[in-house]
Amino acid sequence: MATSPAQLDAIVARVEPLPITAKRMFGEYALYLDNRIPAFVIDGVLSVKVTSLEDERLTVDLLGPIFPGSKDYWRIPEPLAADGDWLRELLMATAALIDPPKPKAAKRSKAPGASRT
Repeated sequence: MATSPAQLDAIVARVEPLPITAKRMFGEYALYLDNRIPAFVIDGVLSVKVTSLEDERLTVDLLGPIFPGSKDYWRIPEPLAADGDWLRELLMATAALIDPPKPKAAKRSKAPGASRT
């Protein structure tokens, strides 16, 4: 079951005023914070990357893949997802533990007059 726009909007609204942006990825949504992806919304469920972060609410029974063959993520069920303060803290802490994206390499241009072989 794909994530509906209403489901995505509800999750994003819960973490306001965090500057979260959602972008389509793999047919679902990646959530960006500080140019990092701390979470995905898959089948209407918030799925947070597993890091070294420890929280008593993150229990083993919440771990699961977001698609066949993926790494495990914290699949946040509705009762936990309803706590906006906790969600904001979780996403900020997770994003802080993720390495920033590597800068993209500059495109190399061919020298003027160079021909293809």
